[in-house]
Amino acid sequence: MRCLATLLVLLLTVVGCGHAADPPPSAAGEPGDAGYPLTMQNCGRDVVVESPPQRAVSLNQSSTEILLSLGLADRMVGTATWTDPVRADLAAANETVPRLADNKPSLETVLGADPDLVTASFVGTLGSGGVAEREQFHQLGVPTYLAPSDCEGKVVTSEDGARTQSLTMDLIYREITDLATLFDVPQRGDDLVAGLQQRLDAVNPADFGVTAAFWFSDIRTPYLAGCCGSPGIIAAETGLRNVFDDTHDEWPQVSWETVADRDPDVLVLADLSRRTIDGDALESKIEFLESNPVTSQLSAVRAQRYIVVNGADLNPSIRTVDGVEKVADGLSEFGLASPR
Repeated sequence: MRCLATLLVLLLTVVGCGHAADPPPSAAGEPGDAGYPLTMQNCGRDVVVESPPQRAVSLNQSSTEILLSLGLADRMVGTATWTDPVRADLAAANETVPRLADNKPSLETVLGADPDLVTASFVGTLGSGGVAEREQFHQLGVPTYLAPSDCEGKVVTSEDGARTQSLTMDLIYREITDLATLFDVPQRGDDLVAGLQQRLDAVNPADFGVTAAFWFSDIRTPYLAGCCGSPGIIAAETGLRNVFDDTHDEWPQVSWETVADRDPDVLVLADLSRRTIDGDALESKIEFLESNPVTSQLSAVRAQRYIVVNGADLNPSIRTVDGVEKVADGLSEFGLASPR
């Protein structure tokens, strides 16, 4: 069916695409008892797989790193949409998987890999303005999986949207166990979740009253984290109070005068490897903060209380735990929390 569907797209679009080589058989290790065909409810759709996927394409870094962490590189035929280098412990496995695009690939490029499952972290990737709507893939016989963190307790009004409920690690854990179930490696999923929880349990929260702002990107009208996304988890786990916890927008754009009014004790700065917006790179953030008449007077800037994270650490994923650890370590260095 996939081959016929792909041929139909080729005939309609007159776009040629090569067929990726079949990956080696997967060493699943511990087959589960889910039974196939398997139907899973996901973000308002049924995901149906006839057998454990062997040719997955992941369209966002967060999704990619979950699959790699589950030991599924040999069952992946493409990745896309990267903001940062892959986690160091996943680099070797990632090298074995073709990168279809650094940003969003075309639908034809994805279909050219002949996937039997497409996964994504954001509605902006599997939705209007993204690679394609989920319905388009399903009509072509390709099942899709979308991270629950981007569809539950959230109203997507833009690429980011607003949260009606605070994000919790439970949604990230569910994504892990869902994917482990689809690929028939349930024990790997359980082990990954247990390891993440163990790392969170080892974090010592900051002393009461420490405030922070989380700056993702953009200099002119910066994107600063609202209350309830991945930075909300980081703040809760480290004992910080986000000075913009009064907005449910995931990444509201605010003025620097507003930041100055709230004057956070600490600035959590994302260092993005992409270079699409002024303020993506850490160096540009710090240069601006220390030279601008308004921001240079912030308490955090005058004391140079900067905590650096990757952009991916501020997205809902296994990297959220990386963000928690980095912020906790930064607070400890400033004498605001006990060492881990």
